[in-house]
Amino acid sequence: MEIKRDKYLKSLIEYQWNGQIKVISGIRRCGKSYLLRKIFNDYLLKKGILKNHIISLELDQTKNIKYRNPIELSTFIRKKVENKKTKYYLFIDEIQLSDEVINPYNPDGKKITFYDALNELRELPNLDIYVTGSNSKMLSNDILTEFRGRSDNIKLHPLSFSEYFTFVGGDKEAAFDDYSFYGGMPFILSRPNETAKMEYLKDLFKEVYLKDIVERKKINRPEILSSVVDFLCSSIGSLTNPTSVTNSLNSKQKLKGKELVSINTVNSYMRNLEDAFLFNECKRFDVRGKSYFDFPNKYYCEDVGLRNARIGFRQQELTHIMENIIYNELIYRGFHVDVGVVYESIRNLKGNPVRVAKEIDFVATLGDKKFYLQSAFAMESEGKRSSELKPFLLTKDSFPKIIIRKDIRKRWIDENGILNIGLIDFLLDYDLMK
Repeated sequence: MEIKRDKYLKSLIEYQWNGQIKVISGIRRCGKSYLLRKIFNDYLLKKGILKNHIISLELDQTKNIKYRNPIELSTFIRKKVENKKTKYYLFIDEIQLSDEVINPYNPDGKKITFYDALNELRELPNLDIYVTGSNSKMLSNDILTEFRGRSDNIKLHPLSFSEYFTFVGGDKEAAFDDYSFYGGMPFILSRPNETAKMEYLKDLFKEVYLKDIVERKKINRPEILSSVVDFLCSSIGSLTNPTSVTNSLNSKQKLKGKELVSINTVNSYMRNLEDAFLFNECKRFDVRGKSYFDFPNKYYCEDVGLRNARIGFRQQELTHIMENIIYNELIYRGFHVDVGVVYESIRNLKGNPVRVAKEIDFVATLGDKKFYLQSAFAMESEGKRSSELKPFLLTKDSFPKIIIRKDIRKRWIDENGILNIGLIDFLLDYDLMK
C-alpha cells in the first residue's frame, strides 16, 4: 500500500512549468525523495509523459557520481534536452552531494556550484526542474537564498495524523495513541515492532540530525548542542528563551569558569536546530496591540515521535504532546501560527487597576483568514472551562474560535459561538478551517 501525500502532490502539479526551480525541503527522512521519485513520477507517467522524458539522477548512486560535478551535470542535461521540441522533467535527488569545482576559465575566482548549474539550466524552455536533498546543507534555507527568488519551496513535513490514519486504518483512537507516541516519520510504518520503532527514532537524532548540524555549522561544543536539544524536548509548549536555557544548562551541569556556556552560544545552537527543521519557534503576539514580544516564546518539535525518543519515551505529558500535534497540524495546513496574548483588567488587593495577561494557545492566520484555538485535554470543571474561554472573549472580535478537546467526540457550538471539537475529529477534518 502506498503512502498518500496528496497535499504535496497537488503543489507539485500546480507548480509545473512555471519557470521556477522546485525545491522540496524539510527534515531528513520525512519522505522528500519518495514524494518526487515515486508519487510525482507515477502521476506524470499516468498523464502520458514518456518515461525517457523524465531524467532522474540520484547523486548518492555510484552510477551518477560524475554528475556531482556541476559542470558535468549541466553539460549532460544540455545534451539531452537543448534544441529539442519535446518537454523534459529533471529530478535531482540528494543535490547536496554536488561538489564545488574550480572555474576552468578563472581558477582563482569563485567556485562553480550546483546553484550555478541549476540557474543556468532553468533558462531552457523545455526543461522543468525539481530537486531534493537530505543533508543539513540542503536542510538549511541557504539554497532558497542562492536561487534569488527563482525557486518555489515545497516544505515537506512528517506525516500528519490524517495521512498516517489513511495508511494504517482501523480504530481511530488506537491509531492516535500510536501516532502520539511514535510520531509520523514515514519509515516508522515499516518497522516490525515497538523496539524497532524506538531504536529508529533514537538513531535519527543521534546519528543523523545532530551529526549533520555539528558537521555543517562546525559546532565546537557538541555536548552543549545535545543538551539544548534535551531541554527543548522536555519543555515543548512552555515559555522559554535562550537566557533560561543557558541558566538551566550551566546550573544542571555545574559549569564554571571557561566551561560556562554563553547566551550567544545557546542562541546560535537554537537557531541551528530551527534551521535544520527540528524545532519551530512560536512567537507571542499581542492580539489587540498588533505587535510581537521579543521573549519568551514557545518551541515545538517537528515530530512528536522524535521528541519522545530523545527523552527516552518518558515524560508523556499528554497535554503538551497534544498541543505540539495541533501546532504541527496547523503548520501542515499552511497557517502562520503565533501564541496569542490578550489582557484582562482587574483590581489588585489595594483596589488599583492592573492588566493581567491571558494566553490563547494558537492564533492561526492564512491570507485574510484568522482562527483562535485553545488546546484543552479535558474541561472537567467550570473553573477549567472559564479559564479556557476567558482569553477568547477578551479578543473583542468575531474571528472564529475553536476549543480542541481530548475528552469529547461529538462537536458542538456553545452559547458564545465557540466550536468545541474532539482532537481526532479536528485532525481528520482538513476542510474545517477553509
